[in-house]
Amino acid sequence: MPAVVVRPFNTYGPFQKTGGEGGVIAIFIKKQLAGQELGIYGDGTQTRDFLYVEDCAAFVAQCGYSEAVNGEIVNAGLGFDITINDLAFMVAKDQSKIKHLPHIHPQSEIMKLLCDYSKANEILDWQPKHSLEEGVAKTTAWIKQNPELI
Repeated sequence: MPAVVVRPFNTYGPFQKTGGEGGVIAIFIKKQLAGQELGIYGDGTQTRDFLYVEDCAAFVAQCGYSEAVNGEIVNAGLGFDITINDLAFMVAKDQSKIKHLPHIHPQSEIMKLLCDYSKANEILDWQPKHSLEEGVAKTTAWIKQNPELI
């Protein structure tokens, strides 16, 4: 039976819920639009590599239709990471709107997540189409139009 393991990194975008601990981009956008402070657990130096949902969907579909990735483990992300501090500033555009909070589970925090999508690029000629800035802008526009859905 053909199989591939797809590993999208930190996918975000429209319809992402904001009620839990995950989904930092949507959570930050919702708080920024509501005029609230953006809370960061810990010192904010932890990094993440994000992937816009449309790029993730295209990646998964491409993997599903390609025999070239049969039996492979394939990553998808932007290929660069950003600190949570920098992400918060990208969304808030105002340092005074960012507040650091005591970390709930500091021992379990992964400090750096960075995707190497070179295999996806080599085998599938795949790469993300949306920059982080473009994805955040599209997500912000969607949340403004659909606040009841998050």
